[in-house]
Amino acid sequence: MTLVAGIDAGASYTKVVLANGAGAIAGRALVPSGFNFARAAERALEAAVAAAGCRREDVAYIAATGYGRHMVPLRDVAVTDLTAHAWAIHGLYPDVRTVLDIGGQNVKAIRLDERGRVRTFRLNDKCAAGSGAFLEKTVRYMGYEPSAIAALAEAAREPAVVSSICAVFAESEVINHLVSGRSPEDVCAGALVALAERAAQLVKRLRAEPAYALTGGLTRVPLMQRALEQTLQVSFRVPPDELGVYAGALGAARLAGERLRRVRERASV
Repeated sequence: MTLVAGIDAGASYTKVVLANGAGAIAGRALVPSGFNFARAAERALEAAVAAAGCRREDVAYIAATGYGRHMVPLRDVAVTDLTAHAWAIHGLYPDVRTVLDIGGQNVKAIRLDERGRVRTFRLNDKCAAGSGAFLEKTVRYMGYEPSAIAALAEAAREPAVVSSICAVFAESEVINHLVSGRSPEDVCAGALVALAERAAQLVKRLRAEPAYALTGGLTRVPLMQRALEQTLQVSFRVPPDELGVYAGALGAARLAGERLRRVRERASV
């Protein structure tokens, strides 16, 4: 069995997708990135190989993407996040022209052409208040794990207003809300809505075109999709079976498959 791997070395989590020659997913895994991207990539690849029931020797080509892609020594090629997400979404939804990816380190709005190539993009600024990391920090401050974000947000009665675009001032707002008696559910939902509104501004600056797709770890949180759709008055497609979380790794795996095919074609000439 010959497989290819896509490794998305994200700021918060490292994801791996294994795919066969037809592009079908054979296995996948997710581990915290920590500070050692090389080790995280190795652990995630080992877990994905185990999930696929194959051997490490079956992986013939590896493409790395994400924040730490250049720190993954076992890669055969490194590709940008933009390219990886474009490959993933175009393979799933060929008619999508706008992709919004909300990650731990940054938020990306990408416009694609009819062939799935990146036409233009916009990134958020460097402030953490505009990324998923701020939301994770908020729930940890309240004593919860990031896995609780979806449940907290759905249980909110009235989302608290978190208006600051600076992470320091936004954190102060969160603390003030909690001190004044607002529930963790309302604070979590408020922080999430604020993140959605900032991400929506990127989409507006992009001069986005339909159809729309959403990727990133927050595809697991239904309120994020609803908040974006309400703000932008559009509908977002979310890849099924949590593939939105693995979109970068999936796109890298598909690109790895194409690169391997070309390498073998040249070798046979």
